[in-house]
Amino acid sequence: MTDKQKMFVKEYLIDLNATQAAIRAGYSENSAKEIGCENLTKHNIQEAISKEVEARTKKVEITAEYVLSNLKKVAERCMQEEEVMKYDYDSKELVGTGEYKFDSSGANKSLELLGKYLKLFTDKVENQVHIDKSSVDELVESIDKLKNEDK
Repeated sequence: MTDKQKMFVKEYLIDLNATQAAIRAGYSENSAKEIGCENLTKHNIQEAISKEVEARTKKVEITAEYVLSNLKKVAERCMQEEEVMKYDYDSKELVGTGEYKFDSSGANKSLELLGKYLKLFTDKVENQVHIDKSSVDELVESIDKLKNEDK
């Protein structure tokens, strides 16, 4: 790997922007987009990026389990009902109002992220279509017949 490519890897890991990483690594601004894209397709660069990401992950001990566990904790904490308190000037202390609140925005965001991880909210429908050879042959015959009719 060249020195520029090594620098590209280092710079790419800052913000995951290939164009900006190429510019910061010393490539021409005019060709940075193409070079950045090209660099990301090179096996040795992909491998270097993967190794660095893995090393960082181990260093900071951030794993999928850690993230999911904490998202669950946030969701559960935000959904706990908490009594609304007010200051009572007579008794000079906080007293409950009889009303309760919870942090719906924190709960919703945590649950949304967990749901996305579990693929509960998908915008795309994954279809698998199986076409056997006889179906393709029939389709080709039908197309050929239509072509011959047009002649």
